[in-house]
Amino acid sequence: MYNSKITGLGYYVPENVVTNDDLKEFMDTSDEWIQERTGIEERRWIDPKSGDTTAVMGFKASKIAIERSGLQKEDIDFIVFATLSPDMYFPGGGVQVQEMLDLPTIGALDIRNQCSGFIYAMSVADQFIKTGMYKNILVIGSENHSGGLDKSTRGRNVSVIFGDGAGAAVLSRSEEKGKGILSTHLHSEGKHAKELMLEGPSTSRWVPELIANNNPEDVSYYPYMNGQFVFKHAIGRFSEAIVEGLEANNLQKEDIDMLIPHQANLRIAQFIQQKFQLSDDKVYNNIMKYGNTTAASVIIALTEAWEKGKIKDNDLVVLAAFGSGFTWGSVIIRW
Repeated sequence: MYNSKITGLGYYVPENVVTNDDLKEFMDTSDEWIQERTGIEERRWIDPKSGDTTAVMGFKASKIAIERSGLQKEDIDFIVFATLSPDMYFPGGGVQVQEMLDLPTIGALDIRNQCSGFIYAMSVADQFIKTGMYKNILVIGSENHSGGLDKSTRGRNVSVIFGDGAGAAVLSRSEEKGKGILSTHLHSEGKHAKELMLEGPSTSRWVPELIANNNPEDVSYYPYMNGQFVFKHAIGRFSEAIVEGLEANNLQKEDIDMLIPHQANLRIAQFIQQKFQLSDDKVYNNIMKYGNTTAASVIIALTEAWEKGKIKDNDLVVLAAFGSGFTWGSVIIRW
C-alpha cells in the first residue's frame, strides 16, 4: 500500500480587511465584545468588485500549491473541493477549478462537511492514493461567507465570526514508510444538526416560498448557531478526535510537534492546548486575523505555519476540526 504525502501548500485571502471597529458601522458591537468572546480582531470579506468567488479563491490557492509541489498542473489527476458556500447551488466548485486550471477531464469531487470539510477531504484523498487509484490529488478548502451573513445587530452573534478565504494542498503518492498521512479519523452526530445550520434556500425552503412569504423577520436563509451548545460539544469532540488519532499510531500527546485546530473560536483552541499541555510553539492559531473560514481554516493555518518555518521534517503534525452536522475528525501526519 502506498502512503500519501503533502507536497505543496498554498492559500489565498481577499485583500479587503474588515476590523471589529468597521463592524460598528452597521451593528451594535465593539472590538472588546468580539475579542472577549472569539479572539477575533479582523477578518477578510470579499469586495464584490474584486471578482473573487469561492471557486476563484480556490483556484488562486491551488496555483500556489501546485507550483510549490514542483509538479506540472497536468500531473494532477483528481480534485477534492470542500466548501459550504459554492458559487452555485449546483454544480460544485471542483469542476470550476478544473476548468480554471485548464486540466484534462479528471474527476472532481465536492465535499459538504462545513468546518470539518478539509479534514474529510484529506481523508478521502488519502484513501484514493493509498489504494493506488490516483497519484497526485489537489485538495481545496474555500469559503465565501460574507455575502450570506446577517450584518445587522440581529445577526451579530454569528456574522462577526466568519471570514472569507481559501487554501489548497497537493497530496502525492509516496513509498516512504512512516511519512505522510499516518491515519485519518471521521465522525458525525446528526441529532444535533439544527444547532448549527443554514435552513434555506434549500429543498425544504425554496426561494419562491421565501419570496411569497415576503416576511422580513424570516431569518431561515441566514446561518443559525446555538453558540454555547456548540462550544460545549466542540471542546469534547476535539479532544476525542486527537486522542483517537494518537492512540491509533501508538503516540502520546508529548509526541505532538504542531497542532493545527480548526479556527472556530480562540477560546476553544486555548482550552484544547491547555488540556493537552502543549506549549505555545506547538499550536498554531490565526483566527485573530481571518476569523472562522470554515472548510478553509485548517489549510490556511497549516500553510501559514509551514511558511513561517514552524513545521519541520519528521515533525508530528495533528489537524483537527469540529463543526456543523455535527461532524468532527483528525488527521495525523508525519512531515
